[in-house]
Amino acid sequence: MQPDRKSDVLFGGVPDAVPDTGTDDAELRARVSELNERYKHHGATSVLEQALQDPQAGELALVSSFGAESVVLLHLVSIIDRSTPVIFIDTQMLFAETLAYQSDLAERLAFTDMRVIRAAESEIARNDPDGTLHQFSTDACCALRKTVPLENALKGFDGWITGRKRFQAGTRAALDFFEVEEGTGRIKVNPLAKWAPEDIKNYMEENRLPRHPLVAKGYPSIGCAPCTSPVKEGEDPRAGRWRGQDKTECGIHFVNGKMVRKGVNA
Repeated sequence: MQPDRKSDVLFGGVPDAVPDTGTDDAELRARVSELNERYKHHGATSVLEQALQDPQAGELALVSSFGAESVVLLHLVSIIDRSTPVIFIDTQMLFAETLAYQSDLAERLAFTDMRVIRAAESEIARNDPDGTLHQFSTDACCALRKTVPLENALKGFDGWITGRKRFQAGTRAALDFFEVEEGTGRIKVNPLAKWAPEDIKNYMEENRLPRHPLVAKGYPSIGCAPCTSPVKEGEDPRAGRWRGQDKTECGIHFVNGKMVRKGVNA
């Protein structure tokens, strides 16, 4: 399949779940089960390398937030295949440090297919003209600025690679290398699913990879500036995301086809 290279997409409302494409997930589940069985004893590098070559995985893109730990997966992909499409969602609400970090890493790792996507300006003007939508509905803001643009950017791909890990949240505790993305006909590949925080730290140090500048300022998990706050010692690393709300995911990642809320287990 030839991926759609369009970067600006239209906002189509706030989804309660991922779009229903009418795809029969039974065949997809069987394929994902087979992939997990085939690679269950493999390490992250092997899973990633094989996934990019395995016909059963199909055409893949890496989706990266260029956040606190993103450099690990980005570095691995750059070693294996720098032509892998890399999608970065510029929500136009990101920290200036994130934008600078993304630009620096993309150049340093020499990706040849770097795609920066945004919501269409007309949709921002219509749905969030004063940039305060996040104060009234974080779900609507995430849908406008992240979920819908990504859904459009992934058209034509059979799956996408994520940097999610089991240790990051209770909703990710049983995360496998491969999973079905409900209702889209796509799979998600999670090469770092079984990595521990020490693995991330050691890999960064051994490969002398630059950290996101906000990590040193108390941000172990980094999203949009209005909805991300520093984390205190002893708090969950994601405690600074949508602090005080029951929201734990931006809508890009769903559990059983629905937005993830606190207390909901995968």
